[in-house]
Amino acid sequence: MAARHRRRTTAAALAAVAVLAAIGASAGCDAVDKAIDCVQTADAIADSVTDLQQAVENAANDPTQTDASLDSIERNLDKIGDTTDDVDLDKAVDHLRTSVTNVREAVRNGDKTPDVGPVTDAAGELTKVCTS
Repeated sequence: MAARHRRRTTAAALAAVAVLAAIGASAGCDAVDKAIDCVQTADAIADSVTDLQQAVENAANDPTQTDASLDSIERNLDKIGDTTDDVDLDKAVDHLRTSVTNVREAVRNGDKTPDVGPVTDAAGELTKVCTS
């Protein structure tokens, strides 16, 4: 598990460097700060999605872990939503938020093993938008 986290952190760091290089020296500091915030928040969301997957697998032992993971993803989505006016990023945030809502509703309706695949896919979409 630690190796997976290191790879994701390394990938996020490399993505941040790529974003900064793409922005170039002529961009203002605000654009650079937003890009870094996006990459860092996307990495935090990736960690939360991993936690969500583990929480769903262990729901019988501690069902509160699923809610905690979903809450964490939503908090990070709020951070991204508050710092951008990028249309593609807004769409990715909305898609991930909808996927999180669907998992939360499934859990409330008694589904002990909700499908988190759409959350994972939407998080990947968000990461791609942040790093492109």
